[in-house]
Amino acid sequence: MRGVAAGSNVPFSSILVLNVRSEIAFGDGCTALSWKDGNTSILAQNWDWQHEQKENLICLHIDRHGKPSIEMITEGGIIGKIGLNSAGVGVCLNAIRARGIEFTRLPCHLALRMCLDSNSREEAVVALQRAGVASSCHILIADAGGGIGLECSSIDVVEIPMTSEGLVVHTNHYVKEHPRVEEITFLEDSEARLAKISMLARVSESPDVKSVQLMLEDEEGYPTAINRQRTEETSIETLFSIVMDLGSVTADVRPGRPSEVEDKLKLQPNNREEGGAA
Repeated sequence: MRGVAAGSNVPFSSILVLNVRSEIAFGDGCTALSWKDGNTSILAQNWDWQHEQKENLICLHIDRHGKPSIEMITEGGIIGKIGLNSAGVGVCLNAIRARGIEFTRLPCHLALRMCLDSNSREEAVVALQRAGVASSCHILIADAGGGIGLECSSIDVVEIPMTSEGLVVHTNHYVKEHPRVEEITFLEDSEARLAKISMLARVSESPDVKSVQLMLEDEEGYPTAINRQRTEETSIETLFSIVMDLGSVTADVRPGRPSEVEDKLKLQPNNREEGGAA
């Protein structure tokens, strides 16, 4: 964060505030899934947020000695977001609104960065369970061996293991019990989207990039669908769609609503020259 502040010539405090945004103002509504079948491991999500934030999205590549390289789609100034690393670890995020913040734990976006600094899904889970997360969210972590969901609050981290079909799916509400945590519903469509993405996965023959991309184009319940469209009441819409193939350590990113593709990017943290920029 200090490097970002120095490089952009803005106060460190401004960059710090960006990276604790989720602890200050609850936000985005998203649909995410991890799917492991045979030798294939897919991690994917539609990221829904305010339309005005689209111009602040960037594709960030990070190289550091002794740690995996990272490629992610993030917002300018935020050092941990949605993407994958050269060790084949990927991470997605779902916002959840619940009361409580614990200042001795990791802010949500720094927790995402911790995952992307890890060499395996197991390493990331151990690190997050040890550190804890300061506020409510769901972090979906996967590698070539499959995925695991971590429902976080200011007082606990509850694991969601893969189903017998190798699936973990999530939207914007808790699906596990969190005693003493008061959840606040902020997207009434969250349960419908969870049911829909679960159904789409069940009727699909097997996971691959193309089939999961089609799932993320689904408009049932429009405009508050998996593929969300902004309305007169809210500017929240799908700003990008990402599907990661963790076996090949690549990700296909489609900026904009996935049914109205504005561009295409390929993330390849093992090959910086072929990465893209949003």
